[in-house]
Amino acid sequence: MKVENPVALRFILQDELYLLKADKVTYEIPTVAEPEIAEPAVEQAPVVLQTPTPVIIPSTQIPVVPIIETPSISFKYMGKNLKRFLVLTHYPNLEFIDDAHLTALTNIIKRKDLEVNDLAIVNIATYPDAKYDDLQQFFKPAKVLILGKNALPQAAPTLTLNTPKLLGGLSNLYSFSFGEMMDNVEYKKAFWEQVKGF
Repeated sequence: MKVENPVALRFILQDELYLLKADKVTYEIPTVAEPEIAEPAVEQAPVVLQTPTPVIIPSTQIPVVPIIETPSISFKYMGKNLKRFLVLTHYPNLEFIDDAHLTALTNIIKRKDLEVNDLAIVNIATYPDAKYDDLQQFFKPAKVLILGKNALPQAAPTLTLNTPKLLGGLSNLYSFSFGEMMDNVEYKKAFWEQVKGF
């Protein structure tokens, strides 16, 4: 039996300890032969060597288990997130969003009495390993607007295009990207129909 913590031995072995033959050699007291002196023969009682009983002292130290903390992800974003409204975009060569698309987004949110500082615009292309939960923990949004399939973060819930979905008090809307909408009137109409009530 292998016991990693010596404190556990007192619960397993209560009073009696037994040694294996191989272990007895370790605890035997070696006898040193005395030089023989010629004296009259006197009968001596046989010497019995006793094997010392090992004393197990319970350890008072508790093993220290290191606490491993996962580093929290930090995101760079446009806006001040004043209304806890997270907008996810995907622009591989830009910091946040294309200027023409930002103008279109600004015009749309003005109709909802919002401005850019009310939002947090995050370019997912900058954070390819970001998970949906990471974004949720960092921004603590009330609403998440995902602009295009490439803007979907990892481990995002299953969302249907242009169908708002409420998950645990968090409103989610997955829609077209501005790149898809700019030249398509039908996409713009479908987008606005969902965003105006979102």
